[in-house]
Amino acid sequence: MVRLAVNVDHVANVRQARGIDIPDPVTAALLVELAGAHGIVVHLREDRRHIQDRDVRILRQVIKTRLNLEMAATTEMIGIAREILPDIVTLVPEKRQELTTEGGLDVKGNFADLEKAIGELTGAGIAVSAFVDPEVAQIKASIEAGAAIVELHTGTYAEARDAEAKAIEIEKIAKAATFASKGGLKVSAGHGLNYRNIGGMSGIKEIEEMSIGHSIVARAIMVGMTQAVREMLALMG
Repeated sequence: MVRLAVNVDHVANVRQARGIDIPDPVTAALLVELAGAHGIVVHLREDRRHIQDRDVRILRQVIKTRLNLEMAATTEMIGIAREILPDIVTLVPEKRQELTTEGGLDVKGNFADLEKAIGELTGAGIAVSAFVDPEVAQIKASIEAGAAIVELHTGTYAEARDAEAKAIEIEKIAKAATFASKGGLKVSAGHGLNYRNIGGMSGIKEIEEMSIGHSIVARAIMVGMTQAVREMLALMG
């Protein structure tokens, strides 16, 4: 069975819009676990636009599944990760002006810096994942840099407008997943996945985990968090 990791950043977005203390992404994470999800994902950004340091620290203390901390490979974030010790760190590209993460990390083009960051995190006992586009060159660089996991960026698939385009993207993801798995990496996938398109990923056996956030939080507004998570788990089989 493919695992589901739920990103609760968008709960924090609602909280930060008013600058108050509700809704609490920590409470949301506990409901996500109660519904049967296998992990919690949060992105601690440089500008702290949604998730705050407090959220990550409390989540580390209270969740019972796995905490995946998405972050840029900066000195500040590496220090925070080494202190808090999430189960997984996912290194992602980060630009101040973007609404959400746009595309995968260029591991090949930033190899020396990322190899150093991965070494520091791995040395602290943290499994490191590289969020990359489904490209062999980036996966190969991730292996050489010491990553244990790759999360394949599924945004292009999610944004494809017709069946032919979706099929092309699924083939790219499947080939990338096979290459990564044969190279000794664990494989996950995420970005833009929702209740309508998750079925297209079901045939890629190398993918062990899906990371989904926005669509589940949006659905939770209508039916509640536990129901939203259970509906997604049912679609994932």
